[in-house]
Amino acid sequence: MNCATLGLEAYVPSAEQPWDVGRVQHLYRRAGYGARPDEIEQALLDGPAQTVARLLNDAATREQRTPPEWANWNYEAFEAAEVDVFEAYVTWYFGFMEESIQFGVREKLALFWQNHFVTLYESHSCASYQYQYMKVIEDDAFGDFKKLVEDITITPAMLFFLNGFENTKQDPNENYARELFELFTLGENNGYTQEDIVEASRALTGWNGWTSYCGSVEWADWGYDDTEKTVFGVTGNFNYSSLITTLFEQRGELIARYICEKLYKFYVNKSGSEEVINEMAQTFIAEDFQILPVLQQLFASAHFFEEANMGVLLKSPMELMISFLRQGDFGDFENRNNWGFWGIANMGQYLGQPPDVAGWKGDRAWIDSNRITLRWQFIDGFSWAVHNNSESIYPDFAKALTEDSNSPEVIARAIVDYFIPRGLLTEEAYDNAIDALKWEIPSNYYDTGEWNLNWDSASWQIVILLRHIGRLPEFQLT
Repeated sequence: MNCATLGLEAYVPSAEQPWDVGRVQHLYRRAGYGARPDEIEQALLDGPAQTVARLLNDAATREQRTPPEWANWNYEAFEAAEVDVFEAYVTWYFGFMEESIQFGVREKLALFWQNHFVTLYESHSCASYQYQYMKVIEDDAFGDFKKLVEDITITPAMLFFLNGFENTKQDPNENYARELFELFTLGENNGYTQEDIVEASRALTGWNGWTSYCGSVEWADWGYDDTEKTVFGVTGNFNYSSLITTLFEQRGELIARYICEKLYKFYVNKSGSEEVINEMAQTFIAEDFQILPVLQQLFASAHFFEEANMGVLLKSPMELMISFLRQGDFGDFENRNNWGFWGIANMGQYLGQPPDVAGWKGDRAWIDSNRITLRWQFIDGFSWAVHNNSESIYPDFAKALTEDSNSPEVIARAIVDYFIPRGLLTEEAYDNAIDALKWEIPSNYYDTGEWNLNWDSASWQIVILLRHIGRLPEFQLT
């Protein structure tokens, strides 16, 4: 049940709902992967409206990464250059993770679209196909949703995954047409018939010009069905582009409602608010299916900043990793990307390899008896890796957070509240965190105030506290 009561009117800070560190982190955690200390300070000065506008505009306009040299290679070119195809694919995702740590907002939306327009790397096993697919997503992520649908439709990754390159007038294949309606635009059994799927599959023919492994897929007249088709009661000689135009003309309201519900549940609350989602959908239609205005309206709203919507989503494995490193500004360490990529894969989020065409279910599905222990071990490993990289990182972080306090009570509370969206429920829970930080240092050193964050033991004491926090149920929330 969604207990939030406010709507999409602009959030105006008040005594009851102040613009404070908690709400800044809420915005950054949901739009991206959390705020660094310097970003929190700037956001508090700027206020919510300016912060939301800056976050989204910066993400939407930031220059893309330089394409890899293998961006358009076929397999023969990979072999000639002695570049391993699988290694190239994984390495490109390393860069995606790096950008997620450095920035985060565009990368999180791109991951949403990868889990919406699902493809599986193993269906083509080609790094250049995966890059071309991801580039389309990142190019169009904040822009025209209709264009995103069109562009994704003819990426080789999608043409291979859902058999589009095999879909010819001689031998129609309905796979992509079905998922275009069921998963990508309308939702299951919502506004289309089996006959619409059959006719749409004929319109989607023609992308059959494939001649080499990892090679481009070109338009081929010989495969295209150039006869009339009837979709949603409209008859015409549709091709893939005019079919999608007709889809948006005839089913625009259903598309807007379906996409806005998915965005809402990804960014706000798994228990949807019908009123808010419907209002988002009206904005989507009014803005001619531009994605950015919908997100601007949502993230700047009173509804988004209600306490009832804070700390109610479960972190994905990607969020678990990136938010820990990003919020703490903990820097780099040896093998970070390799550990991260395979660590989150073991926790159920193998980048580029969702479980099926419906994608990762997310939220509660991320947790089971095996994966919860993997999440604990992951935070254990990353906590120690930061410490091993430099024993000054954690003490410096704690000093900045607490104005160089020497009180274990103040330090433990500050670190807990920094990483956990709504803090802990009981004083006993905070006492346990304080005890974890104190570890085996004799109590008299705390009683006299002699202990401080300059002690040689301070870094690994904070490691123990972070390991303790990583095992708390509240830490799994965002």
